[in-house]
Amino acid sequence: MRKFLFNPIAYVVIFMLSVVSCRKDEQLFVSKPTEYYDAQVAHEWMDMFRTLTKKTPGFTPPVAARAFGYVGVTLYETVLPGMPQYQSLSGQLDKMPAFRELDVSIEYNWAIAVNTAMAYMARNLYLTTPTAQLSAILKLEDAQFEKLKSNVDGATVSRSKEWGLMVAQAIFEWSKTDGGHEGYSKNFPATYTPPTGSGMWVSTYPAFQKALQPFWGNNRTFISKCAENTQPDAPAPYSENDSSKFVIQANETYLAVKNQTQLQKTIAEYWSDDPGDPGTPPGHLLSVATQVLQKEKSNLAKSAETYSKISIGLSDAFVSCWKCKFQFNYIRPISYIRTKIDANWVSLLTTPPFPEYTSGHSVASGASSKILTDLFGNTYEFTDRTHEYRTDINGSPRTYRSFNDMAAEAAVSRLYGGIHFREAIEKGIEQGVRVGTEVGNLKYRK
Repeated sequence: MRKFLFNPIAYVVIFMLSVVSCRKDEQLFVSKPTEYYDAQVAHEWMDMFRTLTKKTPGFTPPVAARAFGYVGVTLYETVLPGMPQYQSLSGQLDKMPAFRELDVSIEYNWAIAVNTAMAYMARNLYLTTPTAQLSAILKLEDAQFEKLKSNVDGATVSRSKEWGLMVAQAIFEWSKTDGGHEGYSKNFPATYTPPTGSGMWVSTYPAFQKALQPFWGNNRTFISKCAENTQPDAPAPYSENDSSKFVIQANETYLAVKNQTQLQKTIAEYWSDDPGDPGTPPGHLLSVATQVLQKEKSNLAKSAETYSKISIGLSDAFVSCWKCKFQFNYIRPISYIRTKIDANWVSLLTTPPFPEYTSGHSVASGASSKILTDLFGNTYEFTDRTHEYRTDINGSPRTYRSFNDMAAEAAVSRLYGGIHFREAIEKGIEQGVRVGTEVGNLKYRK
């Protein structure tokens, strides 16, 4: 409990101590505010989680987005006691546990607490990661700790580590009850039988895989009923009439690949973001958030708020999208086109193994663009260097005039890739913006 809660004299004493604590050239008597820390520890751990997502088998886009969600909430709650103008997400996020209040007259180091919390989440959310990645987690944890503990007394170090560990353990236990626990081992459940009929999804050329995560849309979202509250209208009815909206869209996708420009091909490949080395769509969008925070030289407080919002949005976006996908079980372009238009047609990108409507890229990028626009403005120009290291695609880095421009390109890339109809893209962005709006309605400030 906070000391001197109803004592006005004590408030003055605590205020004076806080003022003293903010001066770097004097001894700290209470914790420095979170905003006094740079965000390097957060950025490096977020990069680690993106690497783990690439290297750990089973981290498909929904599974990855979920992991990022719990990491973001853990980061925010760990540094929250150093942000007196902010409040906990407990009581706002669905069934999230509450944390004890820290004694504000005792010093904590929020960066050390973050380092401990992130290491715990890395080991537990990525339980099956290869040995080399376990070693990388330990190496990062040790390197950060050696840097952060300088000029910090032993008692403060111990308290800070204990706090970070306690927050991470509580949030990880909470995560086990959302329906997605250890989802990396359950991507293709044998218990699922897809519905059949005209216009319904069937496994697609060339691998003809089973449906990926068909029950993911039933998972608990971070924001209560977010998936239910953000669903789009039904897609155009399946039809084989040449004048129908369905056939018009099918022809558009067919021709988008057949008559493709080099720029369209570049955009499709740039945003492919498959599991594995490309890093998944949520990994790409998390990378964008990191780049923006680094460009802005944001402190740990601003970074924790941003990472928590973007990661909650990504996780809830994929639950909302998957709920929609397996409600409508809409046929993929390649299934219709190869049957009814051109038996030899092949999409530029390989169609992933789940229904068409809505587009996951569109929902995720729509949510992210709304959240980042709310945080940094609607005319924020930036350069995305996520894929700069790759030699298998052209067009990197790419510069955008706004987050909405980025989202529009990420979404339409799926049309250029031949794996979605336009309606799934446009309705998907709208769906994602609704998710981002739900995130924006969370009360971070008191």
